Amino acid sequence: MDLDGNKRVFHRLGAGAATASSSSGSDNNNKLQKVCFHWRAGKCSRFPCPYLHRELPAPSQSMGNGVAATSKRPYGFSADDQYAGGGMRRNSNITNSWGRQQNQHQQGYGNRVGGVVKKTEKLCNYWVQGNCSFGDKCRYLHSWSSGDCFSMLTQLEGHEKVVTGIALPSGSDKLYTGSKDETVRIWDCQSGQCAGVINLGGEIGCMLSEGPWVFVGLTNFVRAWNTQTTTDLSLNGPVGQVYALVVGNDMLFAGVQDGTILVWKFNTATNCFEPAASLKGHNLAVVTLVVGANKLYSGSMDHSIRVWSLENLQCLQTLTDHSNVVMSVLCWDQFLLSCSLDKTVKVWVASESGSLEVTYTHNEEHGLLALCGMHDLDGKPVLFCSCNDNSIHVYDLPSFSERGKIFAKQEVRSIQSGPAGLFFTGDGTGQVKVWQWSNQPTATK
Repeated sequence: MDLDGNKRVFHRLGAGAATASSSSGSDNNNKLQKVCFHWRAGKCSRFPCPYLHRELPAPSQSMGNGVAATSKRPYGFSADDQYAGGGMRRNSNITNSWGRQQNQHQQGYGNRVGGVVKKTEKLCNYWVQGNCSFGDKCRYLHSWSSGDCFSMLTQLEGHEKVVTGIALPSGSDKLYTGSKDETVRIWDCQSGQCAGVINLGGEIGCMLSEGPWVFVGLTNFVRAWNTQTTTDLSLNGPVGQVYALVVGNDMLFAGVQDGTILVWKFNTATNCFEPAASLKGHNLAVVTLVVGANKLYSGSMDHSIRVWSLENLQCLQTLTDHSNVVMSVLCWDQFLLSCSLDKTVKVWVASESGSLEVTYTHNEEHGLLALCGMHDLDGKPVLFCSCNDNSIHVYDLPSFSERGKIFAKQEVRSIQSGPAGLFFTGDGTGQVKVWQWSNQPTATK
């Protein structure tokens, strides 16, 4: 995974968040060391603000090789209160102020900044093919992203069709990617080279890593590998393609093409998975699953989201506010976020009666394909929204202020956060890109 000839990207893992800069006067120094309360609530309107618009750096965790770890997952299955499937960590400092400053923190794409006119937010097709003759004078983007909060480190080439899953097993120095080209590729995180290709003989619908396990959703079964013990299992039962996988309460859940959610219980004594239940209720394929707050949330092609109890596996509620396929669901704090081909992201919160209700709707110009939540180097929660116009929109939460965009040749179906400010995207051409957050403070204008 060389950059500029000989730099290994996994050795270029950024340090912690930037510390506050000093200024003259003891009062100003004291103020600069405090985090703005209004910024945390997503509604600070002061510019310049005398307080910090970023979280103070938290102590980093070591992965044993100098790399700060962002995951607290143990080796094995996650606890009930952990948000599997890409959920975001709790942050009790942020209140329910969704979308309050959606346009006030824009970075001004298309405006004149420093005497330079920003380019039209569209990739130059000639640049993508490597033969644009306009150079810096081209009106279209010669970059895979806009905004200055992250940068692309390298591209992993090899898959021939859309990348449908990216997994980083705990305790492993390998990255796993799955594709509809019927292969799983294993990448060495030190060299960036492909360390192996596994041909599974069928399209891969999804992937999940949980502890040392890697799960692969295929047609009519789920493949399970333990990267530490080399255990290789095939879990039978699904009818049709497996589109979604998640773990919760020592159970593995699989969303299947026929609308069912199959459940396996992990038996620690025999080190295998035993069939536990089949959850029925959706009329069409289940394409997304997430676990949070001792509940399972499932999104389907039937336009609905179902809420299931992890204790008795009963359906507690059916949400029908979306008008098209629910492509992705995500748990963050006490909220549930969902996106759909109906061009909306909906934020759900529990009412006094305990049922979920929409508290905010964010609209996009195009249908949405995937959500991923993570934190930047300052600890600020960020939402990635992949759209079917081949772009990813990156937003601060809860304000939905735009941080930047990521572009691809085709639609991005897979987004995965990694350690030490790294994250990964996989698109419809089969390309996997490695990205890194920068520690440059976000503009607050």
